Amino acid sequence: MYNHQFAIQSAEFSGGHLSRAEIGIIGGSGLYSMPGLSKITEVRLKTPFGKPSEAYMLGFLEKRQVAFLARHGRGHRILPSELNFRANIHGFKQLGVERIVSISAVGSLKEEHKPLDFVIPEQFFDRTRHRVDTFFGNGIVAHISFADPICPELARVVDSACKAAGVNGKRGGTYLCMEGPQFSTKAESNVYRSWGMDVIGMTNLQEAKLAREGEMCYVTIAMVTDYDCWHPRHDSVTVDQIIAVLMKNAENAARVVRHTVAKMPRGRDCKCGSALDHAILTERDKIPAATRQQLKLILAKYLKSKK
Repeated sequence: MYNHQFAIQSAEFSGGHLSRAEIGIIGGSGLYSMPGLSKITEVRLKTPFGKPSEAYMLGFLEKRQVAFLARHGRGHRILPSELNFRANIHGFKQLGVERIVSISAVGSLKEEHKPLDFVIPEQFFDRTRHRVDTFFGNGIVAHISFADPICPELARVVDSACKAAGVNGKRGGTYLCMEGPQFSTKAESNVYRSWGMDVIGMTNLQEAKLAREGEMCYVTIAMVTDYDCWHPRHDSVTVDQIIAVLMKNAENAARVVRHTVAKMPRGRDCKCGSALDHAILTERDKIPAATRQQLKLILAKYLKSKK
């Protein structure tokens, strides 16, 4: 039977190395490791939802316990539509993470969001079609509040970290999450612009939903790599230019993350940690035993009175 407490396939914990973490970092395109991480332990997890994208790299960053995950795997092997979002987020939960900082490469849908800018969106708009984005089902119904999908406390910390790192960070706006892996047509891009969307990417919405269901704080750092295909100069941008921006964005992201971790409060004053308080509709004694076991880590405090 699945054991929710650290189902670890291969790891050695010695010399002060970690088996837990308080802050999770998800690295997107261009960021496949976390510079500055020390006393690193590589942890491969089993979850009730399958295998995460990659081993988690646990270590210390700015004297805080951190777990880093390369979203697309090292070497960028996994398409956005192929990502096992549930396993990735549940893995962080297994490690004890309470806050997730997610870094993502995006296209800009507004002239004001220039390449090398970082946007800290406060909203999402869903244009995906083929993705599982909830832990619930199989005999249990839960409806979390998702009107404000980003943790405001985390957003404030990241905004301050951008200033400290000398990166042009912009708090607010909407991240449109598309299916991919193909980029938008010009018709689609112009429609999204007419809707007032700010940036476009392929990954962060599902992470945000699952983090909220797992009662973890979540924030997106959207790194602008280029203007989407709507821009009149889009066709003149070369692959070399895009790669150069990706590399610079990754360098800037590493600095912003370090400042974010350094500035992170020890306690949580937001509502993310109680997101399921009034969300579960299913009568506790009607939850199937297999589902109860699968969601034990997430539901533990809500099932204490019902074995």
